[in-house]
Amino acid sequence: MRIQSLKKEFFERSAVAVARDLIGKFIQREGRTGLMITETEAYEGPDDKASHARHGRTERNAPLYMPAGTIYVYRIYGVHWMLNVVCGAPDHPAAVLLRSAGEVTGPGRLAKALAVDQSFNAKPLGPPAGLWVEDRHVWIDPAKVAATPRIGIGYAGDFIDKPWRFLLKG
Repeated sequence: MRIQSLKKEFFERSAVAVARDLIGKFIQREGRTGLMITETEAYEGPDDKASHARHGRTERNAPLYMPAGTIYVYRIYGVHWMLNVVCGAPDHPAAVLLRSAGEVTGPGRLAKALAVDQSFNAKPLGPPAGLWVEDRHVWIDPAKVAATPRIGIGYAGDFIDKPWRFLLKG
């Protein structure tokens, strides 16, 4: 089977659906070995109290309002870059955080392993940006994908327990 870079249409769905379907896909950085995505988290728009868009549009979160498939990179704790991909309809600020891939666990470590920094922010995901997601046609048994609450969002009220974190078991 032919390896395919995921097109914009893949990301033009709810962040929750995309987050689930990214498990088993490969994040590919130009000049590096691709890593199978094993953990993601969805952030579903301005009503999601854990989303950066919960307080409206800002300079920092402006990429969230761009077309699906846009890369959204931000720094957390002044130390770690976080790699996200915008999902859904334009002007609906939703995204998926890539948390783990291959043997790399943790979103900060993943961005570091891929050498992702602010220079990728607001670029369309794809080979021209040097960062893309591939479908290598790896079949993942749905029973091997766990849906759990997201991590580190104690401030998110009734959104704390949403099962919008997906991870490959084992």
